[in-house]
Amino acid sequence: MEKPKSKPPQTDSPVYVKYFGLAFQMCTIIGLGSYLGYRLHLRSNMEFPLYLLLGCFISTAIAFYQLFKSISPNKKK
Repeated sequence: MEKPKSKPPQTDSPVYVKYFGLAFQMCTIIGLGSYLGYRLHLRSNMEFPLYLLLGCFISTAIAFYQLFKSISPNKKK
């Protein structure tokens, strides 16, 4: 009878996988915020694209907040 082969221990995923996920998350947040701002701009019938600019800036701020929150070291005591 053959001896069953043991599986190698699971290792953590490579570091680039984490950063790829963060980049995808940032692009999604900024894209959705810009799209919502664009849709609001179309509904408002304003000459100046105020809602588009607000959507871009606010979503970029949210994306960078998420980025800094996820890469900062955890300080658990």
